[in-house]
Amino acid sequence: MLDIKLIRQEPDLFRNDLKNRGGDPTLIDKILQMDVERRELITRGDDLKQQRNQVSRELGQKKKAGEDITEASAQMRQVGEEIDGLDARKDALENEQKSILENLPNPAHTDVPAGADDQSNVEVRHWGPVGSKPDPLPKAHFDLGEELDIIDFKRAAKVSGSRFWIMKGVGARLERAISTYFLDKHTLEHGYTEIMAPSLVLKDALYGTGQLPRFEEDLFKCQDSPLYLIPTSEVPITNMHAQEILEFEQLPIHYVGYSPCYRSEAGAAGRDSRGLVRVHQFHKVELVKFTTPETSFDELEKMVADAERVLQGLEIPYRVVKVCLGDLGFTAAFKYDIEFWSPAQQRYIEISSCSNCTDFQARRAGIRFRRNPKSSPEFVHTLNGSGLAVGRTLVAILENFQQADGSVRIPKVLQPYLGGLEVLSKEHLVAAK
Repeated sequence: MLDIKLIRQEPDLFRNDLKNRGGDPTLIDKILQMDVERRELITRGDDLKQQRNQVSRELGQKKKAGEDITEASAQMRQVGEEIDGLDARKDALENEQKSILENLPNPAHTDVPAGADDQSNVEVRHWGPVGSKPDPLPKAHFDLGEELDIIDFKRAAKVSGSRFWIMKGVGARLERAISTYFLDKHTLEHGYTEIMAPSLVLKDALYGTGQLPRFEEDLFKCQDSPLYLIPTSEVPITNMHAQEILEFEQLPIHYVGYSPCYRSEAGAAGRDSRGLVRVHQFHKVELVKFTTPETSFDELEKMVADAERVLQGLEIPYRVVKVCLGDLGFTAAFKYDIEFWSPAQQRYIEISSCSNCTDFQARRAGIRFRRNPKSSPEFVHTLNGSGLAVGRTLVAILENFQQADGSVRIPKVLQPYLGGLEVLSKEHLVAAK
């Protein structure tokens, strides 16, 4: 949530940020007007309370002396009613102000490119050969997966409806191998601490990371329960330190977690409706960092590099893009997307987003640190990124490593996790059965 003190100091910064994102910049003026009135009400209420306390002491003395205090007591009751009215108005203003503030996005960093949507994202670098457009095009992962009998969309639809999948045999092993490779890479080589967190969380956790209240329609909520299914393990991992004060020596903290993720994909009809790219349930390895403000952007670059090394190990072509204003999202002040090349679709597809949320989530979740025992607590900066999305990685492997005979080469780094299997083919699958 935004800091009202910063809005008072730099209102134009917040107005321009909202305007550039297609929002309503007059909301900043509304917040400031309410803030002025709220502070006036507090001042007036404090003056009246001080007056009431003083008069009450005097009336007590007069009553002991046998003096008539009927009229003065009636006046004090009126003062009390006025105080109650001021407090009620103040509370209403604070609730309205909070409602607006908690729905305003994190202000974008000055280096975020302008633009309305992902078409304006700026390529920073690319890795691996893409090559010219082949003729014919490679098969899409959903066709190839069904031909190899490793993915079953029809039976998944029978069980759960659209946008679900069932992995079978070597396909299930491959999905498991991918996630294990990711976790091994990030824990053993990149220095992250592995976390296995709950997949069900309370409302406060989703508020802390910014999904609530604005994006409730994107979530799955358990009926007759206060719990929600997580859209990403960023939610439970970030909120592990909610309402805590960390010590300076603890930072930076690097966590990695593997979890199922659940998203309603509200408003996503028609977009990647076939296959594994946009589904209601998927698995993801998530990177989360807690840092000091002065190191957070350096830590973001390191996070992106960690995700890139995973893709390089798989030998999957990709590019890194700097995300523009219109595609930035709610919580991020700055974000990179990593996109793998899909030869079947002849386009890049997002496989990771790495975001610096600065102190936006920390304010909502109450996560602070202290530089030394005598210093005042400060808000940490939180970062998160996919390291990587497992299902989309499977898509990238099927589409980039398929061969003319319909088989798929297994990336070398995954072969030890699959008992040395080098090629995924119908013959191997029959033998595996």
